[in-house]
Amino acid sequence: MNQIVLTGMVLSTAPVGEYDRRVVLLTKEQGKISAFARGARRPSSPLVGAVNPFSFGEFTVYAGRSSYTIQSACISNYFAELREDVLGAYYGFYFLEFAGYYTKENNDEREMLKLLYQTLRALINPHIPDLLIRYIFELKALTINGQAPQVFQCVQCADTEAPAVFSAAKGGLVCEACSTDIIDGIVLDRSTLYSMQYIESSKIEKLYTFTVSDKVMEELGKVMKRLTDLYVDKHFKSLEILETLT
Repeated sequence: MNQIVLTGMVLSTAPVGEYDRRVVLLTKEQGKISAFARGARRPSSPLVGAVNPFSFGEFTVYAGRSSYTIQSACISNYFAELREDVLGAYYGFYFLEFAGYYTKENNDEREMLKLLYQTLRALINPHIPDLLIRYIFELKALTINGQAPQVFQCVQCADTEAPAVFSAAKGGLVCEACSTDIIDGIVLDRSTLYSMQYIESSKIEKLYTFTVSDKVMEELGKVMKRLTDLYVDKHFKSLEILETLT
């Protein structure tokens, strides 16, 4: 077996047998992987606190023929603050589930890992509304995955000046001249459109640096609901719980 060190975050964990855990990690080097943490459910195990969801750090693993085994972990951030905030925790679980849905093994997932880390950091910042964090995360995740809507020009004629509506079905903005067959058009406030442009074009480190009005928040919610309904073919248990809480 080959020993390697991976930098990543625990997305989920599940009990296996009497004392072991199966851990899903999102890593910088190998994308999303599953690994076994032998004995991690024993109170005396050095892995007992390291293989919980949200744990971020370096994981030393053995790569076997068909699976990975975690030998040790050096955790740099447990995001322990989320354990004291029920809503924040469920937002966090939703982001973990969402990232797990979009990522794959042996794929370059560095941007998604970076987005996840910065999003959890934003969640423990009391000055940024959790709902805004959700919409920013969802839109940036779609952008990373190559599914970003066109928010800079008309998707059909590339016009940048004419009045336009947003159509999720058409893939973004559609100008007045091209919108005769649009049935899902939303007229967006200029501030909403600017927010979407900023989210799609900004570096991840700069994402969580603004707030929006109630009107913009409402419009972002409508847009993201239509986009996720269109592109995300999965039911997230954490989101269902979150929506009952809010």
